[in-house]
This record gives sequence, structure tokens and C-alpha cells, in this order.
Amino acid sequence: MKFKLIPRSLQARLLWASFILLPLVIAAAAVALQRSFYDSLVTSEQSQAQLQVYLILSAVELVDHQPVLPELLPEPGFMRPDSGVYGYMTNPSGEVLWRSLSAQFLANEIAEKSLKGRYPDPGQMHFRYLRQQGYFLMQYPVVWESPEGDLDFMVSVLRADLSVNEQMLAFKTRLWGWLSGVFLLALFVQYVIMRWGLKPLHQLADDLNRIEKGDAEGLTGVYPLEVQAVTDNLNQLIKSERQQRERYRNTLADLAHSLKTPLAVIAGASNEKLDNQAYKQLIEEQAQRMGQIVQYQLSRSVKSQSRLLVKPIKISPVVQRIGGVLLKVYAEKQIQFENQVSEAAEFQGDESDLMELLGNLMENACKYGKRRVRVTSYTTRNGVLLMIEDDGNGILPGESRVILERGKRMDTSTSGQGIGLAVTVDILSSYGGALEADNSPELGGARFRMMIPLA
Repeated sequence: MKFKLIPRSLQARLLWASFILLPLVIAAAAVALQRSFYDSLVTSEQSQAQLQVYLILSAVELVDHQPVLPELLPEPGFMRPDSGVYGYMTNPSGEVLWRSLSAQFLANEIAEKSLKGRYPDPGQMHFRYLRQQGYFLMQYPVVWESPEGDLDFMVSVLRADLSVNEQMLAFKTRLWGWLSGVFLLALFVQYVIMRWGLKPLHQLADDLNRIEKGDAEGLTGVYPLEVQAVTDNLNQLIKSERQQRERYRNTLADLAHSLKTPLAVIAGASNEKLDNQAYKQLIEEQAQRMGQIVQYQLSRSVKSQSRLLVKPIKISPVVQRIGGVLLKVYAEKQIQFENQVSEAAEFQGDESDLMELLGNLMENACKYGKRRVRVTSYTTRNGVLLMIEDDGNGILPGESRVILERGKRMDTSTSGQGIGLAVTVDILSSYGGALEADNSPELGGARFRMMIPLA
């Protein structure tokens, strides 16, 4: 059994991400603050040690070519045993010339280990932290000029790190306490923000549930801009689905109504005195008629009503493919097929609709044309205009509107029920387009102008 570590809930994902990442951010901030506070404490220790070095130097007097300091110094720390502040004066060989009263009881090995090291250049302060001994050390070498000659010695100040460590511990305790509170507060604020931010999605789910139960017809709530595009498309899809159901109902009603006439003809044929051949011919005609009606109604019921979320289809390759098939069907006529559709012309809709549109019109052109069939496209501001022309007998005056009606045909010498153009008009109307018929001024035959609007 596999367990999914990633929760499906967006709220749970965000909370888990905050629970994991916030401590890392807070820890990084805590480390930076601790380091900054520690550096400030060390800088303070360095400044105080430097002042104490200058204090010792100001009290030095030269007696018998030796530096001498008074027993009482202005700095209380030097006068109090084990105060954590210790003063020394040594010569270049490391011999102690003077130590403060506070250093009288400091172990010699500690002082020796602390004072050992590189002898700094005269006039340069040297500050370092002796972590193992637990002291901060400030050393300042001096060259004292006198009539008896130059005297070299070094003033050193040791400061215990106990105060720094205590302040750091107190700071860490307060800092982590406050940051823990900030972490909990941040989680709570994050939770409130997520509840508020994800509320439109919960509202969207509730609205969809009400639509599913039939309590609402669409998404009518006010949604954020990031969600509004989704709700608009959902409303359009819901509308299309409702229209599709309505179209199914209408199609069934139309189918039942359309089949009444051929069924009545067949039923009435039994009362007529027809021979077997005439009766058989009547049955075949009505059966063919019923088949055409069923095909037409099915085409109406399944044609696409929506162009949302549909990838645009290049028209020219579809024209070329249909033209290749029709040239084989009407091979005996040796038709010259001209595809003058622009490569940029596109149809945003169902490909089967485009095949039905072009197939019906191009088949009529091949059927009634003599030798030439041409398909041309023009791109306009409102969409794409397709023109299908042939060099046949053309359309008589007054017939351009009649032939677009279902079941109307001007040429009864060829087979068919006149349904193809009606299907074409129905499909175009679902896309907001239009179909017009007239005569081609160049080829002399019929010309069908099919306007496909933009999405």
C-alpha cells in the first residue's frame, strides 16, 4: 500500500510548506541576530579594554628607568580581587613589571599562557579572544623615550568573557522565546489568510454543487480576477451543455414529426391499387427519404455549438484533403480543382463541422460543375470568407434563397434529397456564420459564400 506524502488539499499544502519553511527562515534570522549581537558585545569589550589600556598609560611614571604605577587606579576593576579585569605590564622578554591588585590572586599559569604570543609592533593595539582561557586580551607595546635611553614595555588588559557569555545566554533565551511566538503567530496569520484567500474556491465548489442539484442555472457569484476567467468558461460550457440537451429534445421532436409523412405515405399505399413494381418503388423512395431525414437530424444533434477550448484548425489542408477524395469520386469528369485558400485561414471549432461544411458545398460544386471547381478564402475584420465556385449552369434568378431550404432542389435529374445545404446552414448558424448563394462572375456557375466569424 502506497501512501501519498503530498496532501491533495491546497490549504494543507500551504500549511505544511509554512510549517517546514518558516522555522528555517526564523532559524536563519535568529543566527544572524545572535551573530550581530555577539559582535556588538565583542566590540564593546574591545572598546573598554582600549580605554583601560590608556588609563594605565596615563598613570605610568618612570622611576630609575623603570615604569611605576600608583597603588590606587581610577578603574575599580583593577583594585578588586577576582573582578574579571586584570592589568599587566611586561618587558619584551616577558618578565612582569607590574600587575594590578585584581591579578594578585590570578593563577600565574593563566597569566603566562594569556600573555604569551607574538609581540606586537610598538604603537599598534592588538586585540584577540582567548577562548580556551576564557579572556579577551588587549595588548599595547610602548617605547618610552627618556634621557637614560628608550624603554620598551607592553601594557596588557585581560577581561573575563563571563559577562559576554551571560548576556549572550540571556539574549538567546529572549530571542528564541520571541521568535517562537512569532512563528506561532505567523502560522495563525497564514491560516487566516489562506482561509480568506481560498474562500472563492470554496464558494465556486458550492455554486457548482447547487448547479448539479438543479438549484442554480449558472455561476453568478463575484469571484477574483484570477478565477473569473475560469468561471466565465464554466458558465459558457454549462450553457453549451444545456443547449445541447435542448437540441437533443428538439431533434427528437423534429425527427418524429418528419417521419410522420413518409410513414403516412407507406401506410396509405396499402389502400391504393398499385402493382408490385410501383409499390416496391414507393417503399424504396420513402425508405431513402426516411434515411436522409434521420441522417439530417443526427447531424443537427451532434454539431458543435461551442468554440471554447478548441484548437484552431487550418482550413487549406482540409480543403485539399476533401478535394482529393472528390476528384476520385468524379474522376470521369476530369475536374480541375483549385485550392486558393490562404495558409493562415483558420476555423476555430469542431473539425467534423468543418468537414461537413466544406464537404457539402464542394460535393455540390463537383456534382453540378463541368470541369472547374475553385475554393478561395478572404480574411476580413469579422472572420474568414470562403467561396466555393464551379463552372456549371449556375443558379437561376430567385432560386438563391430557395435552394438553402431543407429538401429544396432545383435539379431533380441527380440523386439526393436537398438536405446537405440545410445542414450547412444549421452548422453555420451555430457558429454565428451565414451562407449566401449566387453565380460566379468568373467561372459562370454557382458560387457559395460562407462567412465564418471569429471566435
